[in-house]
Amino acid sequence: MTHSFYRSYGFLAAMLACIVLGCAVGAVWPGAACLEPLGTVFINMMFCLVVPLVFCSLAGSIANMRSRRKAGRILGATLGVFVVTGLFAALLMLVIVRAFPPVLSPWTDAAAGTVDAPASLATLLVNFFTVNDFAALLSRRAMLPLIVFSLLFGFSVSSCGGPDTVTARVLDDATKCLLKMVSLVSCYAPVAFFGFFAAMVASYGAQITASYARAMLAYYPLSFVYALLAFPLFAYLGGGREGVRRLRRNVLRPAVTALGTCSSVATIPANMEAAEASGIPHEVSDLVLPLGATMHMDGSCFSCVLKVAFLFGVFGLPFEGAGLTAEVLAVAVFSSVAMSGIPGGGYIAEFILCSLFFPEQMAVAYPIAVTIGNLVDPPATLVNAAGDYAATFLVTRITEGAGWTERCGEEPSA
Repeated sequence: MTHSFYRSYGFLAAMLACIVLGCAVGAVWPGAACLEPLGTVFINMMFCLVVPLVFCSLAGSIANMRSRRKAGRILGATLGVFVVTGLFAALLMLVIVRAFPPVLSPWTDAAAGTVDAPASLATLLVNFFTVNDFAALLSRRAMLPLIVFSLLFGFSVSSCGGPDTVTARVLDDATKCLLKMVSLVSCYAPVAFFGFFAAMVASYGAQITASYARAMLAYYPLSFVYALLAFPLFAYLGGGREGVRRLRRNVLRPAVTALGTCSSVATIPANMEAAEASGIPHEVSDLVLPLGATMHMDGSCFSCVLKVAFLFGVFGLPFEGAGLTAEVLAVAVFSSVAMSGIPGGGYIAEFILCSLFFPEQMAVAYPIAVTIGNLVDPPATLVNAAGDYAATFLVTRITEGAGWTERCGEEPSA
């Protein structure tokens, strides 16, 4: 048990310890700003990794799919449920950060910087899908067009033979190699964050501690209230009162597994057992649960909105307006679909978020976003992973029709 706990939380503990140590050094040594290059090295290494990793992982995951023969209705219902529940989660957090801003006053020097105003809807749509030259795709400043290109390329490979093609195998191998490189670079992250926060506290002072405390005060209660109220709501919409009874009887195991492992992927077996005990048809659970481990991240929708609101406060920018709201919601839902179930795998998603909203402020925005991601990781994983099991009730209702709880008997809990 101790070894398992260390594997799940050891790196997170090391990261947080270095952050605390960096804050302490920055508080007592005004010259700690000279340690900032320790963090800049980490950012530059991630700059070099993010573009090839996004392309290979997205294109490769689609190119290597063998699920085209599965019922389109189940897949469509699954993706629809993921988007709707993600949007619901993002809206909840948006309401909370508007009513309870995580940053009350701009951080002194950070606020002196400038961040581009949100683009118009027409410009946003154009920039979402395209760039004007292929070479422009090879830049971290074109992440959304790169993602769209990667998805289209993956579907093209899938149509030409999918996993049986050399291209699909190359993409898969390249993704594994790049992920290994990310894990190697991540070993340096504690040192990098020591340097980041020593320099940040020396520059911005005690505002940091208060702001992070307010952010956690918003996130943690929301996550547990969401699990207690939204999951039964999904079960009720999917299976009525009987659905709620079955969910309450079986949800504890995936919830505890998610908290204990801090990994959506590691929670798949517990979710499978809970779904089987609840009478969820295998053709539904076998698709929804593995897909949900990387594409259904309501907890990540929470954190995405929180990070954006936090950073807007840090830079002293107004977090309001219909255009900005729509953009934040769209990015939150999209980032939740692209999230990985690997612990600490949010580096890339946070990089994309900062490149979209704060491209000129990456040196400040990125470490702040990663820190928030680490601080909220356990409850976020609970919402992400156990939420996959709750989603199976909605998908079953859509694909099996009303009364499926009578036709699909409940199995004894393991």
